[in-house]
Amino acid sequence: MTFQIVTALLVFLSVYVVISLELVNKASIVILGASIILLLGIITPEEAFLKVNLHIIFLLTSLMVLVNIAKDTGLFQYIAIKAAKQVHGDPIKILIFLSILTGITSAFLDNVTTIIILSPIAILISVELGISPVPYIITMVIASNIGGTATLIGDPPNIMIGYNAGLSFGDFLYNLTPLIFIIGAVGIALSIAIFKNKLKATADRRARIMSFDETGIITDKVMLIKTLTVWGFVILGFLLQDIFHISPSVIAMSGAVVLLIITGSNPDKYLAEIEWVTIFFFVGLFILVGTLEELKIIEYIGQKLIVFSRDNLMVTTFTILWGGGVLSGIVDNIPFVAAMIPLIDMMNTSVVHTGSNILWWSLSAGACLGGNFTLIGASANVVASQISTKSGFPVRFWDFTKYGILYTLVSLIISTIYLYIRYF
Repeated sequence: MTFQIVTALLVFLSVYVVISLELVNKASIVILGASIILLLGIITPEEAFLKVNLHIIFLLTSLMVLVNIAKDTGLFQYIAIKAAKQVHGDPIKILIFLSILTGITSAFLDNVTTIIILSPIAILISVELGISPVPYIITMVIASNIGGTATLIGDPPNIMIGYNAGLSFGDFLYNLTPLIFIIGAVGIALSIAIFKNKLKATADRRARIMSFDETGIITDKVMLIKTLTVWGFVILGFLLQDIFHISPSVIAMSGAVVLLIITGSNPDKYLAEIEWVTIFFFVGLFILVGTLEELKIIEYIGQKLIVFSRDNLMVTTFTILWGGGVLSGIVDNIPFVAAMIPLIDMMNTSVVHTGSNILWWSLSAGACLGGNFTLIGASANVVASQISTKSGFPVRFWDFTKYGILYTLVSLIISTIYLYIRYF
């Protein structure tokens, strides 16, 4: 191996260890790692900055502005109290409700958008019940990554796979959605078993929830109407993006600017409330993972995953599923899928009986479900962690990962059984 490859791997692994041990702030150590890569000339600044996905950066910042304006209308407090009252303040039933809502929403919006919208609701409910929101946050992130696997637009890897393989929205519904219904149901049952002892509210707290009058929370109905109208157009834009060929980042940014103008809001206030720590964490992570991609390290790993199973469709299928599941939890699943797509194209020309597109389904399931493996396995995980931490309830690396590993293993086992029964 060359000096560049060895150094890049050492820097990436060192950063990963520091993050997992929580020795330094995540954003600080990731930016430091990216800086070392640049200072040593492993890749040029131009190459590094091209690896930063500005679509995701602008999408995140714009959505944070939209959510913060919506928060000031009292909308989230209203939804939180209304939902809690519908289930009589039962923390377990609230967990089920939030899991289903997050999973379904993530199938039609990207995971990050879903988490930014719904995490504040979970935190508000938890505070009123006098319990930690961390179980809710972890469960919602898990549900988001599971739900996002179901459709073409639910998760960025699916968009990439669909575009390159010529697969339609209906193809994903027919082949992956049944699997996700099963995994989602098992995931909710697993969450109840894991967190039931941490989700206990006193009778006084539950009675307090039932006594709240949510109708008085909305103080500026005009601002609320304007906010919901813009949000409606933004969500509609997300759903129709393939028809109009407009990037989600452009849709969200346009919505944020329009909402700032029509509500007369102070941009300084909402720009100051953006989770800049999260933004810079992603910038550093994009550079680090982009370096591994630029040096062909991810492609090399992908080739090794499938080279020994070149002539066996079943072995190839499950190698991609499990290899993708584990590796996507360690590095971001987007560059991993980008590296795997040409390899699977090659496999589809050399392995017989691939008319079912099973290799694409195994890649999608492995990459998307593998996002639950660690706290940095998917963008939604990082965003949820930062939102919860800012609210005073930190979600640490191992707080999430010790559960994420279990959810991922269960999901991959179910996926293995499903793919085997359906396609072999």
